[in-house]
Amino acid sequence: MEQNTAAAVKPKRAKKPSQTSGMSRALVRRETISAYCFLAPALVFFVAFVVIPMFICVFYSLFDYSLGGINGFVGLDNYIQLFQDPVFHKGLINTIIIVLVAVPAVTAFSLWVGSAIYRMNAFTRSFFRCVFYLPVVTGSVAITVVWKWILDPYNGILNQLIGTNGYNWLGEGKTALACIILILFTTSIGQPIVLYVAALGNVDNSIIEAAQVDGATKLQVFWKIKWPAIMPTTLYVLVITTINSFQCFALIQLMTRGGPMNATMTIMYQVYDSAYRLYDLGYANAIGVILAIIIAIFSAIQFKVAKTD
Repeated sequence: MEQNTAAAVKPKRAKKPSQTSGMSRALVRRETISAYCFLAPALVFFVAFVVIPMFICVFYSLFDYSLGGINGFVGLDNYIQLFQDPVFHKGLINTIIIVLVAVPAVTAFSLWVGSAIYRMNAFTRSFFRCVFYLPVVTGSVAITVVWKWILDPYNGILNQLIGTNGYNWLGEGKTALACIILILFTTSIGQPIVLYVAALGNVDNSIIEAAQVDGATKLQVFWKIKWPAIMPTTLYVLVITTINSFQCFALIQLMTRGGPMNATMTIMYQVYDSAYRLYDLGYANAIGVILAIIIAIFSAIQFKVAKTD
């Protein structure tokens, strides 16, 4: 009996690692190395053209830097001058107005149009996706030429339609910024509409049909089923539209150059103006750093509000 008890409590020998587990670790190691090899080209370009320039921008923002070279270390003087600059204040206000108006308008309109297009037949759906996506692939210069003709004070179709011949829409401070927001809106809705049509197509129809059988209304189906399903797409649209709105430059450069009287001045255009008209590169880098921080804050808020995996 004692021998049996001793045999029962005898500790078990540790199992030797099998050859299969060793092969699995080797396979995981090879797959990891392969993944990093595939990522290496994109990672090199990202580091070379995004990360390193960011550090260079921060570095030069601390110096009195012009086309002639670095004239001396000034520390935070560029940033102090920046927050005392009334032109920067005007550009900051205009930029925030553009973001607060354009981003919700683009997101809501794109979702509405995308929902309407999704309910159409396949041919009509493809046709409207092409129509709305056309401004995305069209050059900004071509779009600007069209809008300049539309808003022309004497030959523009807008003045002819509403009977305000001679009114300079881009030359008046009251309407110039509104025109920029309108043009930005029309050129920004193409991609979100296509994304929403695709996202709505991935919603499980069996869940929708079950909810309708249980008596759910269209609003309840959208809010309880479709909206959570398309939330990742909505977050992407919000972040991308916010970044594009903050970086609005081509429209302003080609149409108003920040005028009249800084009515359409934005932070992004002031970076260009300080660097290539005033040749104050250190000051321009400081503006760029502040712009990057503001974009990061807005994006972080959007990620926090739109909680999604």
